[in-house]
Amino acid sequence: MLDVSRLRLLRTVVATGSIRASASTLGYTPSAISQQLGLLQRETGLRLLERVGRGIEPTAAGRTLAAEAGSLFEALSRVEGVVEDLRAGRMGSLSIGYFASAGAVWLPAVVAAVHEEFPELRLDLRMTEARGAEMTAPDVDIFVSRAEAEPAAGSVQIRRLVDDPYVAVVRADHRIAGLHEVPMSALASERWVDNDLNDGACRQVLMAACMEAGFAPEFAVETHDYQTAIRFVATGIGITVVPGLGINELPDGLTTVSVVAPTPVRHINVAVKKSAAEHPAVLRVLELLETAVKTGAAPTASSRRADSRKPPVARRHLAT
Repeated sequence: MLDVSRLRLLRTVVATGSIRASASTLGYTPSAISQQLGLLQRETGLRLLERVGRGIEPTAAGRTLAAEAGSLFEALSRVEGVVEDLRAGRMGSLSIGYFASAGAVWLPAVVAAVHEEFPELRLDLRMTEARGAEMTAPDVDIFVSRAEAEPAAGSVQIRRLVDDPYVAVVRADHRIAGLHEVPMSALASERWVDNDLNDGACRQVLMAACMEAGFAPEFAVETHDYQTAIRFVATGIGITVVPGLGINELPDGLTTVSVVAPTPVRHINVAVKKSAAEHPAVLRVLELLETAVKTGAAPTASSRRADSRKPPVARRHLAT
């Protein structure tokens, strides 16, 4: 393998026609350049330079080698540009994992901004709820936990984004409609619309709160997403209890009531692979996510009412 730096010296000497001029251009001493060119001659087994009077002249072999090395340095320049682009996050790929409601509320704006700022970066978006165990973890993963504090794992950095309390979604003519809050135990006699995967983390949060209140819900309908469940509530078949982030916009004729004693809360976190933590696009994704949370990309439960044109209902509390 030829030494690239020595080839660069040879090209400079051939271009300037002088070791002394090359030394001045490159910041070396003339003796250092002569030594390196001598090593290059031994590497190649070729006579590349010859003395003419008090100066030197490249041989035919020296000129040919210097000319052919030109394409090598052009390729190296392109590779260096790629390295710089990768370092700056302008190309390559970035995988982002998410769950459904975070994907619906936060990710479109995040992806649009990242795509505009890093147009050559390929984004690989994966719904984590559908990810099999055999699939590799994404570079950035927005996920839900039941724990108050999520410990950092060895290969990832984890930070809390927001705590997302659940609310009851009911028809506007329901007995609890217009209440400020309702105890969880007061919902025990209701028919419920299921809204998540049986083993999903979000459903586990809700089931744990029901168990703490002393009952297991009676499900009249089984669905696997919040929007479908909410549509069933509109038919009058039952109620559903969903995280605030999962509501988006309620259909006409529905309203929400805060659930207390206990309040189910899902903790939304973001995990970042330590190997990707300093990637400019990753840092931008985190910044955009935190901005979305702080600016309230999803309206709070108290701001979602069935019909804002109606006069406000006096707040009352339902006893257990």
